[in-house]
Order: sequence, then structure tokens, then C-alpha cells
Amino acid sequence: MDKAAFKHIDVVAGLIFERQKLLVCQRHHGAAFPLKWEFPGGKVETAESEIAALTRELQEELDIRAGAMKLVHRHAHSYSDGPEVSLRFFHIIDYHGEIRNLVFEQIVWADLAELADFDFLDGDLPLVRLLTDGVFSLSDSRKTI
Repeated sequence: MDKAAFKHIDVVAGLIFERQKLLVCQRHHGAAFPLKWEFPGGKVETAESEIAALTRELQEELDIRAGAMKLVHRHAHSYSDGPEVSLRFFHIIDYHGEIRNLVFEQIVWADLAELADFDFLDGDLPLVRLLTDGVFSLSDSRKTI
């Protein structure tokens, strides 16, 4: 298929830490990229800011209201048989409500060292490598990687 036929998608995702563990989510078996692991979040809609999109997605997926958040990583990824995706990853500093799985096959609190054991979406792998290599931690979440 002609690469020009693929559209560009802006995606936002949240890094939610609790007790030194990071929330990872497995896509539903009926979704695109079934059973792949990812960070919660989704597409930025037309005329929607990245913050508004992530706030909306976290409410829809996990039933939480995001508070403070900080952009910590960004990159682009082109899927060979799909879209070009611009990804923005935000550290969710705080949120209101209790996390409930509303759309995923499953959600897991994982140690950073365990992330390599999950079958992540290709677009998330650059950040996963940085996290497992110790480039990013809660103590240095003020910097962008």
C-alpha cells in the first residue's frame, strides 16, 4: 500500500506510578493490535489539546480525573502497514478517583525492570527501553527524555 495513503495520528499516553510501579494496560482482544501492551491514553481529536485528550482518555479508560501532568517524552513512529503516529507521554503526577479497568483486557502494576517482559506496541518500545534502562524515574520526572 502507498505510504501516502496512511494518515497521521497524534497520540497521548499517561505514565501512572504507584509505589514505584507503573500502570501498563493490555489492549482488548477485539481491538486493533489485539492483546498488545500499552500505556493508557489514545488519539487526540480535532481541535482538542493534548492535555484535554489525555484527561478524556483516562476518564474513559480508567475512570479517573487527571490532575497535574508533565510531558516527559515524545517521538514519532511509522507502522509498516498503518499510520504514522506522533506520541506524547505524560507523567501523571496526581489524579482523582480509584483506577478501574473499563476497556482493557487487563491492567497490571509493573516494576520498571519487568517492562521488557510485556509485548508492547512498537510505538511504545523506545520509551519502554528508556524506562527499563533507568533513564527515567519518579525522582527525575521533571526532565523530558
